[in-house]
Amino acid sequence: MNRSIIITRYARALVRYVRDTGEGDIVCSEAQQLLRIFPEAPDLRRMVRAASDVVSERDKKKLLQMALGNRMSPDLSRFLSLLNRNGRMEMVEDILRDFTQMYYRSIGIRWARLTCVSEPSERLLQRLKALVKKKTGDDVIIEVDVDPSLIGGFVFDLEEYLLDASVKRQLDIIREQFIERNRRII
Repeated sequence: MNRSIIITRYARALVRYVRDTGEGDIVCSEAQQLLRIFPEAPDLRRMVRAASDVVSERDKKKLLQMALGNRMSPDLSRFLSLLNRNGRMEMVEDILRDFTQMYYRSIGIRWARLTCVSEPSERLLQRLKALVKKKTGDDVIIEVDVDPSLIGGFVFDLEEYLLDASVKRQLDIIREQFIERNRRII
């Protein structure tokens, strides 16, 4: 079966499960904490993605529990046990990422990433939130990344929508136009 279908099905199942138990906010908070830890701890990511004959599924769950400071909700623990039984722990990072987006969307909140040359002004953040609210009717949580290679402007990524208002992108467009014109001349 296609990996992305598997990831989506597990994430959707977790959303339904936490809605039934009423522990969605807690599980989502733990999922976000793990998602913040993975990029900072490449060894943890490598161990969780390792084959079961290298690192046992039980040990992978213990590693994730330790990453949360040994304070894991029973719902997330049960879900990780399910992933263990089904041999899907190597997908846990992707499943948790999809779960957080699906969970927030189910309660009327969207997730976005804003990439700027420097820290954005509060005014820009408020304008983007108002724009999303007007177009979708949903509130938005905006994660901010700083990337000096953009030269100026910003890139706003709202799930399936992308607004690239960066100077770097504009320069790329101009370069492509020059290349195309030069091809016609030659």
